[in-house]
Amino acid sequence: MTTVVIGSGSWGSALAQVLADKKESVIIYGMDEAEIDDINHNHRNSKYFPDVKLNESLKATTDITVVKDADVVVLSVPSIAIESVCRQLAVLVEKQVIIVNTAKGFHPVTNGRMSDVIRASMPKDKLRSVVSLIGPSHAEEVVIRMLTTICAVSLSEEDAKIIQHLFSNDYLRIYRGSDEIGSEIGVAVKNAIALASGMLAGLGFGDNTRAALITRGLREMTRYGVALGGKAETFMGLTGIGDLIVTCTSRHSRNFQAGYTIGKEGNAKHFLATNTKTVEGIRTAKIVHEVAKQKGIEMPIVSEIYKVIYEDKDPVVSANDLMLRDLKAE
Repeated sequence: MTTVVIGSGSWGSALAQVLADKKESVIIYGMDEAEIDDINHNHRNSKYFPDVKLNESLKATTDITVVKDADVVVLSVPSIAIESVCRQLAVLVEKQVIIVNTAKGFHPVTNGRMSDVIRASMPKDKLRSVVSLIGPSHAEEVVIRMLTTICAVSLSEEDAKIIQHLFSNDYLRIYRGSDEIGSEIGVAVKNAIALASGMLAGLGFGDNTRAALITRGLREMTRYGVALGGKAETFMGLTGIGDLIVTCTSRHSRNFQAGYTIGKEGNAKHFLATNTKTVEGIRTAKIVHEVAKQKGIEMPIVSEIYKVIYEDKDPVVSANDLMLRDLKAE
């Protein structure tokens, strides 16, 4: 089985190395020639992992036509790029492929989940199935082979099993899931909650505050996901509370880091003007806020995040407003 990983960033490189460690047929496609040369000649991806030596059998290329021979194509690109990449693949692949999605977000215009975006962008004769490989994971830890568990979520149990066995090894354990709606909503919405966690840390709040945020954030995620067709129990698993915990607490989390900067500076203006990294929670907060408002779903934390980012509200005021909401039973 031949796998092509689209994206030579941190997660694409880490997942490709998992397959290289298992001696599976894998190659990374990327557009940055310096990154590709670094992988091929130095066995490093210094931009993302300056102190890590990669598996020496791992190869990379700037020639996207390598996908024509693929059985599995892993999309390790930001959610905003999924549609355009799939339209390229639709022309290039020569047989039905399993598309493995790793993006955690929504389409910027339609608000669609990533699996739906992929299915809408690929002809049926080129797409066997979509499997989302998602859950609590940071590339910085997987690339140095730290123990990690994530989920292969798909409407096709057969193909979820294929991806489960393809990527599982002694440091990466893959579980299967079938609740595509709940899982994809969980891993997307947690990015917005992680922004709030970072903001609170930047403002100087401690463990008590973060525990409250994670608990109530989980409640919001579940409420939102169930309203859109997901299963409540999904949010108690790896793609729900698992991903929420790691993203709200880890120094590796871009969403936490972004929120921390906003909290320290007391507003979002400077961060938004200078940020060059993909921070999925920024777009997600806007999408979730607007959908929740339209459908009448109560999302107080996401609403405050939206106001800080898009209405220039002081994060201190947002924190106080959340605490001063009407008292009620949990």
